[in-house]
Amino acid sequence: MSTRIVDMPPQLAARWAGALYLAIIVGGLFAEAFVRGALIVPGDPAATAANVLQNEGLYRLGFTVHLAYLACAVVVSVILYDLLRRVGPGLALLALCLNLVGIAVEASSLLQLLAPLRVLGDPALAVLPAAHVQAMAYAPARLFANGFGMGLVFFGGFCIAIGTLIARSRFLPRLLGLLMVLAGVCYIVNSFAGFLSPALGARLFPWILLPCLVAELSLALWLLVKGVDARQLP
Repeated sequence: MSTRIVDMPPQLAARWAGALYLAIIVGGLFAEAFVRGALIVPGDPAATAANVLQNEGLYRLGFTVHLAYLACAVVVSVILYDLLRRVGPGLALLALCLNLVGIAVEASSLLQLLAPLRVLGDPALAVLPAAHVQAMAYAPARLFANGFGMGLVFFGGFCIAIGTLIARSRFLPRLLGLLMVLAGVCYIVNSFAGFLSPALGARLFPWILLPCLVAELSLALWLLVKGVDARQLP
């Protein structure tokens, strides 16, 4: 391409993308599984409130890590766009837009995770029954999952788009592209299943997301360790 967006050699850019993508995966597992999965108890506002209050530092750390890896995701999106627009400029631009929209949706939904801290620590609400305050704190924390699912619909489209471009390219393995396409389909099916039938979504989760972890981890490690085949770059 005559005009570069990322001001570094493609091989170095690919390795930066891999390192940041790996950080996103680790940060996502920490924030979602280790923090929210442990502190937010489905169907139990009282237990959730107690967990958040007793582990406020960990809860805030989970929020901070989530926000930080979303910032990393923006950088990865731009690097991948710069690399993959050599294969298909239009599809690469679509992938970039889809991921940026997904990041924006997820980031705005992330604000809801601050609500429990605000509500549970507000002296003005001390006059209300404890059960009411706990329910007020619990609802936004659970609602975040819906916003997260909405963001994953756009991210699934991003995965399908870049997977298609990777499969067409000569500088990254075709298998990585096919895995990313599968990951995108799984993300979209998982989100819409949860919206249309929560019971079905609960049965699919977390198994339907295992291909996503395999695909994204494979891509991140390949970019970090191998980078791209510079000889095949257009």
